[in-house]
Amino acid sequence: MELLQQTGEFFKRAGRALLLVWATSPAFLVGLLIATLIAGVLPAVAAVIGQRIVDAVVAATRGSVHGLHWPVARYLLLEALLLVALAASQRALSLLQNLLRARLGQKVNLLILEKAQKLSLVQFEDAEFYDRLVRVRRDASSRPLSLVMKSLGLVQNVIAVTSFAVLLVRFSPWALVILVVGAIPSFISEARFSGSAFRLFGRRTPASRQQNYIESLLSHEANIKEVKLFGFAPLLLQRYRDTFEKLYAEDRALTLRRDGWGFLLGVLGTIAFYAAYAWIVLETVNGAISLGQMTMYLVLFRQGQSAVSSSLSSIGGLYEDGLYLSDLFEFLAQPETIGIGHLTRGLHPGSGLKFDRVSFAYPGVERPALTDISFELKHGQTLALVGENGSGKTTLIKLLTRLYTPSSGRILLDGTDLREWDEYALRRRIGVIFQDFIRYQFKAGENLGVGDIEAFSDKTRWSEAARKGMAAAFIEQMENGYETQLGRWFAGGRELSGGQWQKIALSRAYMRESADILILDEPTAALDPEAEAGVFAQFQAQSGQRMSILISHRFSSVRGADQIVVLDEGRILERGSHAQLLARNGRYAHLFGLQAKGYQ
Repeated sequence: MELLQQTGEFFKRAGRALLLVWATSPAFLVGLLIATLIAGVLPAVAAVIGQRIVDAVVAATRGSVHGLHWPVARYLLLEALLLVALAASQRALSLLQNLLRARLGQKVNLLILEKAQKLSLVQFEDAEFYDRLVRVRRDASSRPLSLVMKSLGLVQNVIAVTSFAVLLVRFSPWALVILVVGAIPSFISEARFSGSAFRLFGRRTPASRQQNYIESLLSHEANIKEVKLFGFAPLLLQRYRDTFEKLYAEDRALTLRRDGWGFLLGVLGTIAFYAAYAWIVLETVNGAISLGQMTMYLVLFRQGQSAVSSSLSSIGGLYEDGLYLSDLFEFLAQPETIGIGHLTRGLHPGSGLKFDRVSFAYPGVERPALTDISFELKHGQTLALVGENGSGKTTLIKLLTRLYTPSSGRILLDGTDLREWDEYALRRRIGVIFQDFIRYQFKAGENLGVGDIEAFSDKTRWSEAARKGMAAAFIEQMENGYETQLGRWFAGGRELSGGQWQKIALSRAYMRESADILILDEPTAALDPEAEAGVFAQFQAQSGQRMSILISHRFSSVRGADQIVVLDEGRILERGSHAQLLARNGRYAHLFGLQAKGYQ
């Protein structure tokens, strides 16, 4: 029963792989089928012609004809044409396979990347999910074509074996039995170790990812300065060696077992071939068959044994490919988290933002990151979030931007739950800079343009946003201005200071002119006091009728907010204006006093 179930699952995956290849290029797939049929039939025909050549030569040597013997020449010419056709079909198979591999690899990678954009941030933060994504990107992009090519190879070999069998049965049906039985031991070995290889590579994905991470620490420009400064490289290199030795030991053990058993069981196939070889030779010596027939049967048996072995090996390979493809299809079947809502405006436009008893817990973590969060923010108001690291400030922002979905409670914008909003329409209303913003290895202007994809190449908007984010001064001083390549990854790139990158990120947030919610998460962490003062002056000037949310550890920055929320371990500890919170002499007043004392 289990075997039937596994067989059914295999054919289901094989069917999906075939449909995937068909969707990539129907013409290439049809071409592969035609070339496969030709390549499967021609070897048997060539063997028959070979027999005719040998018998014609033997007949010619017994006669008195001198010079070119026409029957021999005719068969030689025919065989030459057959071999040319066979070579052409094999070359066509190789050509179509290479072209299809490139197109299919791109198609599958696009499917994976497109699917990734429809999954939640929480999934990407799960180690098991990320392991699966790594396996899919590493292995499954090439497996659909591999499965289809092995299937076509199996068809080709079955055609060849069938045509060989038609000829061999004229010698003896037992020759067919020897042909098949001799190939079975190698198949058993391949099938057994295919499953072992899949389980091994799946189990060690975390170790492989750790090895890749160490490589990035030792070679990436963003990491290398700290690695050198701390003298961290020898320890990392040793850990890399240790991980490699562990993975290599597993590879070596599997390879030795696989090849060892493959050799021993393959010897049985060789014995079967030479037993048939001796039988055919004895029949020829006894005059039961001609020399040409002996040559044909030996060629048929050798090629037939190879075809049967290849067929059984293809079955084992198909099984292994099917196991890898299961990861791909399971990944593509992941439940999507976007497209749930469809509204582009709220039920009560202008009513602002409201958190209504919102809680959130990360999967697998008992303690909630946020618990029972409630507050309101009206247009034209500024809200500041204050609290120690890990108090839930950035998690709250990720809930507001729909990167996370609340475990309980509601977040309302203009009177409508965020889950009912179309995500694109919602995010068009939000301008945000995260504390861990991306330093895109793009041109300076494009680094700003990503803030509003609809104005990605709008140079006027670049200039306006850079002025608001205080980046215009240093961008315009660079030789190529907004066309300057930033970062060191590509030729001619220019690296910026931490403060300059932060101004680039601020300007990026100002690109979204239509946004009526502006969120700044630690926007001045890398700025000097004068630049910080300028940023917040600009922030206040640009707020207007927007709803503004500011996260900062610097109380000189948040004191001007209309409402300050103090978070502690995911709960609201205090809430009010700067003056109100100082009057309460609570946690906010204590922290403000500590910072103020540092400037005295």
